[in-house]
Amino acid sequence: MTSPQHPAPRVSIIVPARNEARNLEIVLPLLPDVHEIIVVDGHSVDGTADVARRVRPGVEVITQTRKGKGNALVCGFEHATGDIIVMFDADGSADADEIPRFVDALLRGADVSKGSRYMAGGASEDITFHRNLGNRGLNLLTNILLGTRHSDLCYGYNAFWRRILPGLQLPAANIPGAEGQMVWGDGFEIETLLTCRMAENRLRVVEVPSVELPRIHGESNLNAITDGLRVLRTVLDERAKRWGSKRGAGLIAAAAAPAPLRAEERVESIGR
Repeated sequence: MTSPQHPAPRVSIIVPARNEARNLEIVLPLLPDVHEIIVVDGHSVDGTADVARRVRPGVEVITQTRKGKGNALVCGFEHATGDIIVMFDADGSADADEIPRFVDALLRGADVSKGSRYMAGGASEDITFHRNLGNRGLNLLTNILLGTRHSDLCYGYNAFWRRILPGLQLPAANIPGAEGQMVWGDGFEIETLLTCRMAENRLRVVEVPSVELPRIHGESNLNAITDGLRVLRTVLDERAKRWGSKRGAGLIAAAAAPAPLRAEERVESIGR
C-alpha cells in the first residue's frame, strides 16, 4: 500500500536488445507506463534503437559498453534511477502483464522477485527438451552448493530493489581496456551470477510464477552447450569463492586469537 508519506516506488524496466527491431515493435507498446523504460542496444545493425524510439516515445536508449547480455543488463542497472528494477527480454518471451506480480512481491517484503517456469502457475512454451534437462540439473546442483531452494536457475525474468546492487558487485559497465570485449559475467551467465550473489548476501528471494512465451521473430543468441558450461563454471567459481572467504575469515580469526594457555598456566590462572 502507498500513501502521501509512502509514495509508490518508481519502476525502471531494463530491456537488453541486439538486433531485435521487429520484436520491439510488438513488445514495447505492451509495457506499462512506468518511471522509465531503458532499452540497452547491443550494437545492433537492424535499426533497433530507431524502432524503439519510434514505437515507444519517451523510451531511453543507451548503447552497451562491451558484449553480451550480462553487460547490457549492467549498463541498464547503472543507468536506472527507479527504486525497482525489472529485467525484461526484448524477444517477446516475457509477458508484460506479469510485471505487477513481480512488483507486488517486492512491496510485500522481498528483496528480489525471481520468475519461475517450474512452480505452480508457471510454464514455458519455448524451452527445448535439452535446455529443460540442463536447467533442471544446474538448478539442483546450485541449490546443493549454495543452500538455496530455487526452482528455476536460468530464467531471466526478475525484479529487485535497486538498493541491493552495490552488494552484488557485478562487473562494472566501464572497465578500462575492456571496451568491446567480454569479461566474466557479461554473458548469459548473468542470471546465475545474480542468483549466487543474492544467496551470498542472504537476500530474501521470492519466486513468482511466470509463463515463458515463444520468441516472436528471429533466433535466440543462446547456445545451450557453451552457455550452459558458462553457467556451470559460474556456480562452481562462486561456491569456491564463498568457501575460500569463509575459510580465510576463520584463519584470520584463529591467527588473531590469543594463544591457548599451557596446563600449568591454566592452573595458575584459575587459582588466582
